[in-house]
Amino acid sequence: MLITVTDATFDALVLKAELPFVVDFWADWCPPCRPMAKVLAELAEEFQGELLIGKLNADENPETTRAYRVMAMPTLLFFTGGVLTSSLVGFRPKTVLRSALANAAQPYVNR
Repeated sequence: MLITVTDATFDALVLKAELPFVVDFWADWCPPCRPMAKVLAELAEEFQGELLIGKLNADENPETTRAYRVMAMPTLLFFTGGVLTSSLVGFRPKTVLRSALANAAQPYVNR
């Protein structure tokens, strides 16, 4: 299950999360954002207990979008211990996303 993140909840949900947290910045007008969200929802089930995956509507949450200089959709930002560790811009196949999520979960899980 994807967690909905907003400007108001970003600090509490993402920066204070005990598990690594991946935020999908998306927008209604973005064609590749829909299939990306579907793939991320599937992967959220697969990585349950290892990391958290959230979605943030960039148009409705401009403060966080500006703060992290997100310029293109979709953009994934990876946080560990409240620190931005990496990013991925643009739609990627499920295998690439699975690998990126596995790397993000690595400090917490031996794969």
